[in-house]
Amino acid sequence: MNPSDPDAKVTQMKDGRTHLAHKVEHAVDLETGALVAVTLHGADVGDTTSLLATTLTAAEQLAAVHASAPTNLIGDRGYHSNDTLLTLRTLGLRSYLAEPDRGRRCWTKEPEAQQPVYGNRRRVGGPRGKRLMRRRGEYVERTFAHVYDTGGLRRIHLRGHPNILKRLIVHAGAFNLGLLMRHVFGRGTPRGLQGRRQPCFVLWLVSSLLGALERVLARRIGVPRSLSLGGISFLPLAATGSSE
Repeated sequence: MNPSDPDAKVTQMKDGRTHLAHKVEHAVDLETGALVAVTLHGADVGDTTSLLATTLTAAEQLAAVHASAPTNLIGDRGYHSNDTLLTLRTLGLRSYLAEPDRGRRCWTKEPEAQQPVYGNRRRVGGPRGKRLMRRRGEYVERTFAHVYDTGGLRRIHLRGHPNILKRLIVHAGAFNLGLLMRHVFGRGTPRGLQGRRQPCFVLWLVSSLLGALERVLARRIGVPRSLSLGGISFLPLAATGSSE
């Protein structure tokens, strides 16, 4: 245990080296590619143990914005286990978890897990399951690339899970903001704005002028400041129209 950061645990990296590290899980909406939830765990916590916490956090985030509750859960083979499939069935979630090769299964000791395991295997092998797995490989891995490779969070200099989780949430919010900007303006990252300085300057100028005009009209007609700041302006109007 690291005396200066007890939350950091020794784990083996993919290249075989050992490091003090933390484990992060992303819950991603496969229809929009948006990050729904980000959870942080100790590096020595198994995937089958942390899956439930991430699923519940994603459900809470969706309920907070009055969105529909998740009905399907797609994951790689690290999350597959009898207990996981039984828990997901209890929660009313349809599982699409890749199954590792365990050979011929014996259900004498756990007969209640046979039906969930076979149902999950049938769904993963079907056309819809294969399509969802391909989409998972595209959308979920993209969030890790943006947040940890491009975003520079593979190595972090913060201590304690609360501080690290704050940084992760900020990066996840920036990732979702990039999706919204790409949907509204066609460009969602600074790299995508290269060579398009003039249109961006015009967009910034128009939004600034409309914001100033809104404040002037609010003062003239006597609208309270709390209402003028939350009223209709150019950028919120564009974002609202596109999201619908």
